[in-house]
Amino acid sequence: MALKSRTRSLQVFDTELSADTVEWCPVPPNHGVLVCGTYQIQKGTGEDDAPPSRTGRLYLFEFQRAGPMCPPLTELQRMDTAAILDLKWCHVPVSERVVLGMATATGELQLFTLTQSQEGSHSLQTLTSLEVGSDRLALSLDWSTGRLDGSDVRVVCSDSAGSVSVLSLAEGDLTALSQWKAHDFETWISAFSYWDTQLVYSGGDDCKLKGWDLRVGPSSPTFVSKRHSMGVCSIHSSPHREHILATGSYDEQVLLWDGRNMQQPLSETSMGGGVWRLKWHPTHEHLLLAACMHNDFHILHCQQAIDGGGGACPAIASYILHSSLAYGADWSRLSLEDPAPRSPPPMEPKEIFAESRGHVRIHYESPTASFDTSLEDDSGRYIPEEISTSSTAPATGLAALNPDSDAPSLSCLLASCSFYDHMLHVWRWDWTPDEAQQEPEEC
Repeated sequence: MALKSRTRSLQVFDTELSADTVEWCPVPPNHGVLVCGTYQIQKGTGEDDAPPSRTGRLYLFEFQRAGPMCPPLTELQRMDTAAILDLKWCHVPVSERVVLGMATATGELQLFTLTQSQEGSHSLQTLTSLEVGSDRLALSLDWSTGRLDGSDVRVVCSDSAGSVSVLSLAEGDLTALSQWKAHDFETWISAFSYWDTQLVYSGGDDCKLKGWDLRVGPSSPTFVSKRHSMGVCSIHSSPHREHILATGSYDEQVLLWDGRNMQQPLSETSMGGGVWRLKWHPTHEHLLLAACMHNDFHILHCQQAIDGGGGACPAIASYILHSSLAYGADWSRLSLEDPAPRSPPPMEPKEIFAESRGHVRIHYESPTASFDTSLEDDSGRYIPEEISTSSTAPATGLAALNPDSDAPSLSCLLASCSFYDHMLHVWRWDWTPDEAQQEPEEC
């Protein structure tokens, strides 16, 4: 598949605490709203055997393209919370409210609403919460609304005791519908089938992927797969193609499945790092974003596998500027109407520092890709793209993006976060596919 691909960093934000989850709002007109969650273990004080505490912080941002001299990402709010393991927006408004779900280390599922002041500023307000169990961490959550059906809004949540819980949201309150022991160890991930929300999937540290039919009860799974050789930690149902499911594991493999045959995956792709999160593109059915812990963030093209052709899914783009565990990643639905700006010609180091009047606080170099990074000088001033350093080396195995190409192209806005270096990155990906495999709409 001939294509041209390029990733470009737009802004870097220090979350101070270890960042592990990031989510763009899917509900219009809020596609520029972004949340990031953190998880920090604090050593116990006093007695030597005092248990550690887990603390977190929830950040709310807004992305706006205000001009070349302004950083596009603005922090709107921060809230100190229990440690956060997962964040997910409900895909549709609930009683005309935009709702965010949060899984915490205290075993709670907490919900917030996104509000807007008369001046237009957004903020998060607490809606409700429910403890899924004592002495456990809530590890993941998913909404039943992946295909934008808001008629029966439910949440599935997994926890460190190996359980899966299904809850309903109505009139602003969470109600527990069912809970069962799904795995022998931590249930790292749980997810709905977006095409039949009576079907739930779960993955655990026992290396098993399981399916459950809520109509017949959770007394026994509909299938048990041991195809992954280590803990299963990511599952995402395709919102575009019925029966298509993506799973990832500590075994560093991404498997694509047809839900009608869970004996054999459609494809198996080695990622070089544990696959903590997988996200299908919101509008382009063949694109899959993977957060690969020790091996950065990658975008897979899955058309051949989905169409039954087998084989591994090629990585058509990679984002490698994080220096720690790649945990959180998500696509924005915000349209990037303008084409990617051309990189300015390289400047001598003395010119860069003279212009910025200080040191570049965060500096990245990559031998395999081209990046323009939004940075700050010693005084905290934003360094716009025009005076940032840049590289023009093409990504490995890919031709450099040609901004003059007449072929239809795709421009996407993404966010990712990494753990020990506590960094949030906002970046764009520009892709010109081969004319025979065009993805014509811009995201």
